[in-house]
Amino acid sequence: MATTLKFSGPVLPDGEARDLYVVDGRITYERQAGSDTVAEGWIVPGLVDAHCHLGLDDFGATDDEATEQQAVDDRDGGALLIRDAGSAADTRWIHDRDDLPRLIRCGRHIAATRRYIRGYAHEVEPADLATYAAQEARNGDGWIKLVGDWISRDAGDLTPSFPAEAFADAIAAAHAEGAKVTAHCFGNGVLPGLIDAGIDCIEHGTGLTEDLIDAMVEHGTRLVPTVMQLDKFPEHAAAGAGKFPDYAATMTDLYDRMPATIMAAHEAGVPIYAGSDGGGISRHGNIVGEIEALVRIGMPAHDALGAASWRAREWLGVDGLTEGASADFVVYDRDPVADLSVLRTPSHIVLRGNEVGVGRRR
Repeated sequence: MATTLKFSGPVLPDGEARDLYVVDGRITYERQAGSDTVAEGWIVPGLVDAHCHLGLDDFGATDDEATEQQAVDDRDGGALLIRDAGSAADTRWIHDRDDLPRLIRCGRHIAATRRYIRGYAHEVEPADLATYAAQEARNGDGWIKLVGDWISRDAGDLTPSFPAEAFADAIAAAHAEGAKVTAHCFGNGVLPGLIDAGIDCIEHGTGLTEDLIDAMVEHGTRLVPTVMQLDKFPEHAAAGAGKFPDYAATMTDLYDRMPATIMAAHEAGVPIYAGSDGGGISRHGNIVGEIEALVRIGMPAHDALGAASWRAREWLGVDGLTEGASADFVVYDRDPVADLSVLRTPSHIVLRGNEVGVGRRR
């Protein structure tokens, strides 16, 4: 007979003190006689990293062993659900591992020829963009990832990777396959066409302006700002200043405006979710760092935690701590809304009803 586990304490997001039982890997709030009490503490729906790159490093695809370690690092940091925002590796095998985070794959990045990081993306011409969008929609888990803009060596600055019409055709092609579309966007110029074409999500989004924020609200476009990634803009500017001064100036300006831009979107009602960019520019296992970064730029702690937990799970179609849901949650000794630092020392991590990983200090 399977062991019934009991966890007690405030259950977020509402903070009501409850007894939560795990039976056959699923949650119930109905009293279970004879259950083993595991822990008391604040119970949070499994954290979500909505912009992560399993199977990717600085040089492209990693092998399965390195990918597994990335996934373990993310899990042990509390991230039990990952939306992979583009990877050169085929990581679908992770779906078969009950001890690794749930994974929603975007497939491989799709970029313009010679306009992205070498080894990362399908590099295509505008006429082929829609074909590749449909292909990755079939290969992924309901999402694809476009590279919206990147530095143009001819222009010496950020420019859109493709014409607006090619982007619109690609978005339509992915939608026809039942997939949603997100895009890497640093600058302003690429955003109007993407939003008007019905893109589902914007990554980074530093080029947003008031009118574009209003358009995102109107279209229901989501934003994953990756604040820890944006904190690197001064380094990017310094590295490019000698050869591409216009690009350096653009990156500096975007960085200076970044906190106000993201908070304006939040206050206008754009749904914002947390993404660490693990495997891109950040190490894996640090979704807590992104929660802290969102709070640093002005987001209330409850909202920032929700952006990496219950709200993100709802957005991605994965249950939180509801009756009958898979038991995916993290337990903390203190209230994480009152003290974000406790997010770095989980006392218990439960995935698919099993205790996994270890709470470790960073």
